[in-house]
Amino acid sequence: MADSPNATLVGMAQPGPPAVARRSWRARGDVWLLAVAAVFTLAQLTFVPLGMGLGWDETVYVSQVSSHAPAAFFSAPRSRGVSLLVAPITTWSSSTVLLRTFLALLSGLGLFLALRAWRGVFPVRVVAFGGALFATLWVTIYYGPQAMPNYWVAVGALACAGCFVRAWRDRTDRWAPWGMGASAALIALMRPTDAVWVTLPLLALSVWLRRPRLPAALLAGLVAGAAPWVIEAYVSFGGLEQRLADASRIQGGLGWNVAVDDQLRSLDGRTLCRPCTGPPAHIAVAAWWYALPLFAALGTLVAIRARRAAPTLVLVACATTAAVPYLFMIGYAAPRFLLPAYALLAIPVADGLVHLVTASSGRWRPVAVTMVALGLAGHLAAQFAVLTHTANRTDAGRRDWAHTAGELHRLGVRPPCLLTGHQALPIGFSAGCSSAYIEGNNANITRAELLHTARRIPFAVLTLPGSAPPGYARAWPVHRYDHIDLYVAPPPR
Repeated sequence: MADSPNATLVGMAQPGPPAVARRSWRARGDVWLLAVAAVFTLAQLTFVPLGMGLGWDETVYVSQVSSHAPAAFFSAPRSRGVSLLVAPITTWSSSTVLLRTFLALLSGLGLFLALRAWRGVFPVRVVAFGGALFATLWVTIYYGPQAMPNYWVAVGALACAGCFVRAWRDRTDRWAPWGMGASAALIALMRPTDAVWVTLPLLALSVWLRRPRLPAALLAGLVAGAAPWVIEAYVSFGGLEQRLADASRIQGGLGWNVAVDDQLRSLDGRTLCRPCTGPPAHIAVAAWWYALPLFAALGTLVAIRARRAAPTLVLVACATTAAVPYLFMIGYAAPRFLLPAYALLAIPVADGLVHLVTASSGRWRPVAVTMVALGLAGHLAAQFAVLTHTANRTDAGRRDWAHTAGELHRLGVRPPCLLTGHQALPIGFSAGCSSAYIEGNNANITRAELLHTARRIPFAVLTLPGSAPPGYARAWPVHRYDHIDLYVAPPPR
């Protein structure tokens, strides 16, 4: 029997039919991951209004590659990754519906590829369940179809960690280092500073393992993705050190700032909590946030007992470093900031929940299944309630911007034109106008330059109702419209 051609050698693949079975298992695994990505895409198309106007940050990114309006001021913390992402649509179309549909489809594909990087490292049911947990958070669905960088940092981080583990475990895997480098490049292209925090454990571990191929692939990806931001720092911001200093100032000064309570306040649908006042989110909405570290710890213990601790520890380490700057180094909060940490912790949490259900036996198993099912049902109900409320409120607010832009057109402020004051940047984009500020984080013009431009093209100052306009606009006629006052300059000569 030892010399039989059908004998199986330890550690070697068995030829013939077993390989077909193995491919069939992989195909089934892909089906589950595709199903998660498809449901995620459908949720975006269903619950986020496709015609929802662009937000402030979206306007900045889209305007860089749009023919609809002049490019808005691009401040130091921002990176060009989102502008490149939306360019295939915005360079030829101003349709918000088309843009959001494109981003929803693209974000579904990104989630599938990120989850696929973990296939074979964890059981497929754990990977698919983890993807579903991440994809059903209100903040994930809400930002999937938006022109914002945080979701792409999240899926890039998940894919990068997965490719790292695959390259570490299998020296013959040719594609894992390429996937790791490409994922690192995506993160750095979207947010260079986040890329450093996310990949810090991977860089440290690859050096400790003395595997030159791993840090080489990671560093190559990081350098490639961050290169445009670094080059722009020297071209437009006075150097890399100055750009980092400006970015820190605009974000309120990076340093020791405990923002854990601010993040809790933002869980109820506040997309930006700055300043962050008021009570924390209701316990029904925030319960998952309190449970997240507990189930992640349970998943880690499960992995240790199953003798596959390394992949889980990589995920937890990367999630921790990704969350540190937004929990302890910034003085305000936005729920999107922690999307990378949520994506990385989703698989360990899923591992822990699956263990609770499958490890129970006898009369305790129905109890465990019921408790987990009820908990997940309540969690999903709360998430979709917050999602619906947030999306509808945001859509209504951005429709007001579009109506204000239409009123400005009626008053004669048409392209080429210039706006300044309250919400001038997003309203200006809707109206096809430039936006200008002489002070604040978006200062991009002097007072003299502003008035010089105003004498040549239609110009308006926007203020909150009852607020005094700048001195130069006090004699101009005021038009009160909805929740804003419009001071329109006399027609230019």
